[in-house]
Amino acid sequence: MKKLVSFVLMSMIGLVGTLSWAGSAREDTVDRMERSVNVLHAIMSTPDKGIPEEVLTGTKCILIVPDLVKGGFVFGGKHGRGVATCRTAEGWSAPAFVSVGGGSWGLQIGIEDVDLVMLVMNDRGLQHLLSSKFELTGEGSVAAGPVGRHASAGTDWKMNTELLTYSRSKGVFAGLTLEGAVVEQDNDSTRAIYGKHMSFRNILSGKATTPRSAEAFLKAVSDAGQQAHIAELNEDKK
Repeated sequence: MKKLVSFVLMSMIGLVGTLSWAGSAREDTVDRMERSVNVLHAIMSTPDKGIPEEVLTGTKCILIVPDLVKGGFVFGGKHGRGVATCRTAEGWSAPAFVSVGGGSWGLQIGIEDVDLVMLVMNDRGLQHLLSSKFELTGEGSVAAGPVGRHASAGTDWKMNTELLTYSRSKGVFAGLTLEGAVVEQDNDSTRAIYGKHMSFRNILSGKATTPRSAEAFLKAVSDAGQQAHIAELNEDKK
């Protein structure tokens, strides 16, 4: 009998621990989406110093990592968790959750939190994102994005670059070089929000139902795209 009682108690403790972890993971993920909304609002409130209108209207997917940690001593590192969504025939997809990690050697001392924004600009970049794990490399696949109300006509971002990357630190947006980082699916956050594992491809292709906790994030993405599109149309009429 004592062994049975002990087993039941241990099982209950394990269940409580699991539920506690799940609740904490869900709260962290919801908070991450809320902070991503703040990043989007910051982008749209400073059009002259933010992401160009034609870049936002042309993007296939948007990925935001609030509070990406950069820093180290002797060698640099990057790590953060974020949220992504892609355009579908019905609108923006349900959110997929990502982890960004990696590093680059160099003499770096200190640590800094920055908001990371990644924009997928063509089908090749989209396929990389749908693969659930890929490395950011140079050679035209990823580049620091142009900043300002309009992108320079002399840039090749529209034709060749798969992903454009931006950073926001202390309220200022700038193009960010992020070569060598690895982007992969955040399985813990996925389970915390959807209650089960779902692949990047299924979520970002529009096969997942948007959870209520993500509605504010998707509205912010949609509003940002519409605002950029309207501004671009008004500019064309001048």
